[in-house]
Amino acid sequence: MAVEIVYETHSITEDNERGIATGWLPGRLSEAGRRLAAELGDRRGNTGLAAVFVSDLHRAVETARIAFEGTQIPTHQDPRLRECDYGPLNGGPVSLVAARRAAHIDVPFMGGQSYRQVVEATESFLRDLVAGWDGARVLIVAHSANRWALDCLLTGARLEDLVDAPFAWQPGWHYTLHTGWRGSRGPGRCGATSSLDGGGRC
Repeated sequence: MAVEIVYETHSITEDNERGIATGWLPGRLSEAGRRLAAELGDRRGNTGLAAVFVSDLHRAVETARIAFEGTQIPTHQDPRLRECDYGPLNGGPVSLVAARRAAHIDVPFMGGQSYRQVVEATESFLRDLVAGWDGARVLIVAHSANRWALDCLLTGARLEDLVDAPFAWQPGWHYTLHTGWRGSRGPGRCGATSSLDGGGRC
């Protein structure tokens, strides 16, 4: 048995359109983002999802609400799926945050987090997911840092390679989280596969 994970980034925000790195700020979908969120629901609504797990930041919650409003699919907010906290750079220019990403893989942004801490939070979430949802197909709606964390934890990718990779949005990534997976400190770490067809937003 296994958990089949579909990852989708939150939809386009007003900050995305303005070149702002929202970080731990709530964010709000733009008009184009609301349209794309509805398209997400059309794309995923009838694909056998047992549940949707979503970052508790507003832009992710808004994406899931628009996508799955009126369906019977339960939605669960989880703060472990938040974007990286950039500290005082939350709400700053994307260009400034992007230039500093590699320096904050292990060293937290001043007053914020490191990307390694995002991986640790995502790992905690995955442990609960594999324990409680074995055999299910679930959707995760989150942020760029969580997408990097999934690749790091489930495919062995290096954060050093991920944080500076070019951004290219596509509709979703797919992962298989096998029974027995225990994260980076336990057996089964390599017992997962991934097919990449997606992107993310900060």
